[in-house]
Amino acid sequence: MSGIVEALRMTWRAGPLHTAVFTVFTVLGAVTPVAGAWLTKLLLDGVTAGGGTGAVLGPGVALAAAGLVMALVPHVLRYATAETGRRVGLLAQERLFAVTERFVGMARFEDPAFLNRLRMALQHGGTTPGVVVSGALSTAGAAVTGLGFLGSLLVLSPWMPVLVLASAVPVLAVELRLARRRAGLYWRLSPVERREIFFRDLLTDAQAAKEIRLFGIGAHLRERMSAQRRRADGENRRLDRRELGAQGLTGAIGAAVAGTAMIWAVLAAAGGRITVGDVSLLVAAVAGVQAAGLAVVNGIAQSHQQLMLFTHYREVLSAEPDLPVPAHPRKAAPLARGIEFRDVWFRYSPGHPWILRGVNLTISYGRTVGLIGRNGAGKSTLVKLLCRMYDPERGAILWDGVDLRDLDPAGLRGRISAVFQDYMEYDLTAAENIGLGDLAHLGDRGRIAAAARDAGAHEFVTSLPDSYDTLLSRLFFQGDDQEDEQGDDRGDGQGDGQAGGGTGGEIGVTLSGGQWQRLALARAHLRAGRDLMILDEPSSGLDAEAEHRIHHALRERRAGRTSVLVSHRLNTLRDADTLVVLADGVVAEQGTHDELMALDGVYAGLFRMQAEGYAEPAPSPAEDLLELVRGRFGL
Repeated sequence: MSGIVEALRMTWRAGPLHTAVFTVFTVLGAVTPVAGAWLTKLLLDGVTAGGGTGAVLGPGVALAAAGLVMALVPHVLRYATAETGRRVGLLAQERLFAVTERFVGMARFEDPAFLNRLRMALQHGGTTPGVVVSGALSTAGAAVTGLGFLGSLLVLSPWMPVLVLASAVPVLAVELRLARRRAGLYWRLSPVERREIFFRDLLTDAQAAKEIRLFGIGAHLRERMSAQRRRADGENRRLDRRELGAQGLTGAIGAAVAGTAMIWAVLAAAGGRITVGDVSLLVAAVAGVQAAGLAVVNGIAQSHQQLMLFTHYREVLSAEPDLPVPAHPRKAAPLARGIEFRDVWFRYSPGHPWILRGVNLTISYGRTVGLIGRNGAGKSTLVKLLCRMYDPERGAILWDGVDLRDLDPAGLRGRISAVFQDYMEYDLTAAENIGLGDLAHLGDRGRIAAAARDAGAHEFVTSLPDSYDTLLSRLFFQGDDQEDEQGDDRGDGQGDGQAGGGTGGEIGVTLSGGQWQRLALARAHLRAGRDLMILDEPSSGLDAEAEHRIHHALRERRAGRTSVLVSHRLNTLRDADTLVVLADGVVAEQGTHDELMALDGVYAGLFRMQAEGYAEPAPSPAEDLLELVRGRFGL
């Protein structure tokens, strides 16, 4: 019941006028068929009784008016239904994504069960309220029509309404059972359909296309995709067959009832017990009751099914927070002393191994800390914890002595700038790709260009066809997100191929990996005034010259500010104030470059291995002697 109330509330909020129009015309559509049947009876009786023009003119005019109403009702209802559906769909989508934005961390988006439920919510949350309201009104209208026709049958025969109602009972039971099965099937097939979508998107992804063609795995992935479709089709086919059998049986029962009523009416008319008008009324009433009964049953079954699916939408809206937030969180003050990791333990789930095993670390204010460690040592995990994408399972992370869990998450993140190892490539313009780093400066082209210069991106961005306004995408056309004012008014297909048509115009530009990385760095530089900057592998895709320039600009821009750098290229970190080596989930070493080299531990070993790759092999004594002889004798 609560689901029905929620659906009705959403529909009324989205479009009260259209809902009212829907209700009025549903009532008109419900009473008009009954009125038409009685008017037809009166008209036929008047004609057969020879009552003259006066006896048939009134019923004839009224019947014509009823026909006009019945002609208008479907079209008005179709428009009201479509417009209500659009408005409810927009409202439902906005509410759903507003809720997902309130999730503090990342755990929800790494949970397959939640992703299945979210997909169901996206698929049905916007349609269910409209369907439920439409079904409720249609059911109510059909009930009114059915009651009117039942009353008409009661006038003709007291046992006829009982017979017709009895035939509707098995239909209702069957349809409700099928609705429950269909809703359950949607839920079971949700992960199957998600996998199909995954393979489908993979086969059309530009980034994946290179490996798919090089390795010749297209057919294999296509078969994996088709296997998911065949599985879903098979499940739907089996349910369709059950529906065919069940609905065929109930249809046969209805046909038998209608046939019995027809035979009785013909015999009664032949015996003079009822008039010709009564026969027409009975035929219309039986057909009307059966149609209304089927509409009631289908409306109830469809609403029942949609309400079951609507449960997923409601559960997403009412989902518990993924990370606890105090009712009155503390404001994140400007960093003054530093950040402390105090005996921090973390794993991604109870079934996963520990990533961090009691990390103790202090990041002092105004200092640059370099995080070092082999793959899987926990460097990126530590960064995510610092941004409070997760909470430690044990221990605490303190911002000037205050536990991050006591702070407002948005306020905390407002004091942090970051480039993550898996940075985003947005299918937007170059300016937007940078401006998303700080929405307050999204329209400030000067600030955006300055951030691009700091990241070494300004030169290549200005060489793009439309400079900072160039769309960086192969998915969309340049300018196709702008509204086409003529749009649908042309109605002749001339809009196709234009910016708003989506099938022509200038295609967007794609960038190299290094260029995308510089834009990600520019996003971080747009927030360079924040208290803490985190750069997780910020130059992994850059050449040596670009890497040098970026780190030089970073040192100049962030002088006296707190920074955390993560990189496998140890030469880029050697100037950090403190180097921290993570190994086996703990801080194994920390100190300056010189101190760690003197310690001759993990860091020294890693640094020497990388240095050997750059060092020239020392010449042997024989080579030295040969070079001396050549120089002496001019050889």
